[in-house]
Amino acid sequence: MSVNRMNRFRIGLAAAGLCILSGMTPCAMSQTLYRYAPDGEAARVAVALQDVRVADLPLEQGGFQRVLYAPPSAPIRGILVMFPGGADNLDIKRDGRIAHAENFLVRTRDLWAARGYGVVLVDAIDHESMRGKRSSAEYARVTQTVIAFAHQQADVPVWAMGTSQGSIAAMNAAAHAEPSQLAGVILTESVSILGTSHETVFDAHPENVHIPALVVANQDDRCWVAPPSMAPTIARSMTHTQTAMITERGGIAESSNQCASLSPHGYDGIEARVVDDVVAWMQGIRT
Repeated sequence: MSVNRMNRFRIGLAAAGLCILSGMTPCAMSQTLYRYAPDGEAARVAVALQDVRVADLPLEQGGFQRVLYAPPSAPIRGILVMFPGGADNLDIKRDGRIAHAENFLVRTRDLWAARGYGVVLVDAIDHESMRGKRSSAEYARVTQTVIAFAHQQADVPVWAMGTSQGSIAAMNAAAHAEPSQLAGVILTESVSILGTSHETVFDAHPENVHIPALVVANQDDRCWVAPPSMAPTIARSMTHTQTAMITERGGIAESSNQCASLSPHGYDGIEARVVDDVVAWMQGIRT
């Protein structure tokens, strides 16, 4: 794939060496995140992300949950706790590098930063696949640990956001959160048809969500477990809260896998528009 068709993000680390993690102690560094410009432009757009932190959060059931916090490059408005899709194995390194960074929520973090939103990226636990585990009560407790970490970074509203299978985790977080913990939940291209993971957003107790909710669906998404036609059903399933829907169109199909990140399912090529639409909704919610 040529650079002309790419809207990808590359990381240049401005800090040398590794920093060691211990319990809740974060690893802080300075990074520069480069986004290659499309349409043959030679220049790169660089967004400096200061004090990126990686932390291993101890879990009450044992083990650790690794997260990466990237603060905004503009005055902070809020923090998004982001649950990627697929197996969720981002493989976040101790120095802040991310081995698997193609997911929509991962590759757009400089866009959120430029709009004043810090991002907490949630990795898989112990590098194990999270498929089939995101709707469980045990994982709900994990989400609460991550949300508490987000609140420690700044005194601002915290939002939960998921994409594809990660929407199951975001729904579970929202179903177990108090209004003081989460300002709202954003579900994008959510898995709503039972597939190989044997769980959907409907298994994550949408009836228990009591915070504002947004459902985003791309009409050009052809992922069979996340059809856009199910967006109204997902919205209606959250019977005890204010829900909204956003319909998107477009995207580039760079993969033959219609559920892959680099496809309309992952908003490939329309990332900035989707980010702007979600930010507009968040800013319209009173927190």
